[in-house]
Amino acid sequence: MISIDKKVKVIEGCTPDRIPDEILSSLEPLILKGLAVSWPIVQAGLTSHEEVEKYLLQFYKGQEVAAFLGKPENNGRIFYDEPLAGFNYDSVSTKLDFALKQLRQHAETSAPPTIYIGSTSVEQYLPGFRADNDIALGEYNPLVSIWISNKCRIAAHWDSPLNIACSVVGHRRFTLFPFDQMENLYVGPLDKTPAGQAISLVDFYDPDFQKFPKFKDALPHAQVADLEPGDGLFIPSMWWHHVESLDSLNVLVNYWFKGAPAFFGKPVNALFNAVLSIRDLPPEQRAAWKMIFDHYIFDYDKEDFAHIPEQAQGAIGDLTDDNARKIRARLLNQLNR
Repeated sequence: MISIDKKVKVIEGCTPDRIPDEILSSLEPLILKGLAVSWPIVQAGLTSHEEVEKYLLQFYKGQEVAAFLGKPENNGRIFYDEPLAGFNYDSVSTKLDFALKQLRQHAETSAPPTIYIGSTSVEQYLPGFRADNDIALGEYNPLVSIWISNKCRIAAHWDSPLNIACSVVGHRRFTLFPFDQMENLYVGPLDKTPAGQAISLVDFYDPDFQKFPKFKDALPHAQVADLEPGDGLFIPSMWWHHVESLDSLNVLVNYWFKGAPAFFGKPVNALFNAVLSIRDLPPEQRAAWKMIFDHYIFDYDKEDFAHIPEQAQGAIGDLTDDNARKIRARLLNQLNR
């Protein structure tokens, strides 16, 4: 098990109806102490498993949810199988009430199977839950998800949106790294992943420093956030985070939101298109395309295009909703050829 000395900064006094703008624009992760402690789901969790079940199921309409089931010998690690050909868990569809019952029945088991319900839409599966369990992010129109499990470990990964994660039942530990540590985290495949995002292949409980020697260089940059029930964690865009659920029943509610207009595309789609179109070109062509991307994207300066009349700038002009639709239509047309 790795040891991290640096702790994520704790912010006191945040409430669900008011999160200061300086927090939402922070470039570092922040613990929002007691952010959700007043929520009924948190109070249910402080009482018993049964109260959590009772509370959640009053909103549940019976749709099956996606779950991962892992063997006891995996010790809660959600990961690949040994040759990275598949995964070390079974993906199933199940009723939420059945999954909660299984979690309760295994609560006292010394080596339980892993039961993990990952990112699940609150609006779709628990309509009405947010009436009394919510934070005020209305202008951002966040995607709100619930995560339910017993003890488990999710490998370090990044998310493009901003994230507020509220630990509402049980305790959680997040180990976070700035994005520039990517090279030291030994990232696995882009497209075959446990839950959509590329993950670090390093086992944080038992790191193999012979196989992953540069992981030692990442550790001085790590920060740890230990969350109690009711605590929130603000995770800036692109920060790597390894997540541990530490109790026999853990529930997290998280809010993903963009600090950009809804019509923006997903950057990862550009990455896959670049793999398809650019990565394996001859070196001199890749170098030319790097200059093009720098000019139009990474070093973009509107003044560089002042020689083109504004009405003629097209895709290189201001990215408006209308311009985004035209670019998207062009991409769809090209990709379908």
